[in-house]
Amino acid sequence: MTIENRAVRYQSLIPCTSAFIDTRSPGSDKKENFTIIGPGVAENPEQHVHISIPHGFNIGGARQPAGCLNSQHSHLTEEVFVVHTGVWRFMSGVNADDGDVALAAGDVISIPTDIFRGFECIEGIKEGNRDDLGYLHAVLGGDDPGRVLWSPSVFDMAKEYGLVLLADGSLIDKTKGEAIPAGKQPMSVTTKAQIESHRVVTSEELKSIILRCAEFDWQNDTVLSKFAGVEEAALIGDENKNEHIKSSRLGWSHGFVMRALKMQPNASIPEHIRQEEEVIFVHKGSVKITVGNESIELSEGDNFTTPISSVRRFENIRDTEAILYVTRGGNSPSTPQFI
Repeated sequence: MTIENRAVRYQSLIPCTSAFIDTRSPGSDKKENFTIIGPGVAENPEQHVHISIPHGFNIGGARQPAGCLNSQHSHLTEEVFVVHTGVWRFMSGVNADDGDVALAAGDVISIPTDIFRGFECIEGIKEGNRDDLGYLHAVLGGDDPGRVLWSPSVFDMAKEYGLVLLADGSLIDKTKGEAIPAGKQPMSVTTKAQIESHRVVTSEELKSIILRCAEFDWQNDTVLSKFAGVEEAALIGDENKNEHIKSSRLGWSHGFVMRALKMQPNASIPEHIRQEEEVIFVHKGSVKITVGNESIELSEGDNFTTPISSVRRFENIRDTEAILYVTRGGNSPSTPQFI
């Protein structure tokens, strides 16, 4: 596999507009779901998976216009979002009325497993021939993040539009002539007991699970930021003394960590090796990555997964600042080995 095959370009993303049971509900019918690395949680087998290599976590994306809603649900694993473009509102509670918080470009939210959540783009940006789109970069824990647990109201809405969610997590579209296969059963509507196992989280309490990009604790004394023009900030994960990384406020166990790297023009991180999965998401600017004797340049919105044990080098060859969000497998990644 060439390193280009390990890149998922933003401009080449393949969306699914019918990934979930709520995709025909008014206000939810214009969202695009992307499964970038790993199987994701899409309920429609038509969802395209860009890279299927197991990483211990999944990378996905959501793009939608202002006013487009992702209905209330919860997950079996941790879910982290980075706002890439637009302004987004996140709502807690089975009926979206416990609390809400708005995040702008660069901000991060980590939503634990015991919280019902929904989200919508409330202010988009110009993209192509649209002027109202927003994009979220998403990370879900585990190789298999399981299925979505929906608010009961979502099942009621789906019936009106011919969609049936089965117990195995797949979606049946009756408007296309699909029928429930023999031996299969519809998924049971979420019970009162399941709902009560989730926390009630107010707007004030939601502030404890977000990081504003303006508040990132940028360090220049970590293993990676000791090079000129490089800064690093812990976003997801606990203190890592081997890498001189401080604990993030979002420091509880996720099964992965996320760091931000800021690289000034001409800054570089020399050749080194890592022993865990590493996915680089370009939020701002661009970066040149060299793996072995191959090089690739990534632009805003692109993802790249670096092969384990490979020799890699990062460079900002442009005249503008680059900001990368880097996800690595495990709660305490090992120290990189510099060549």
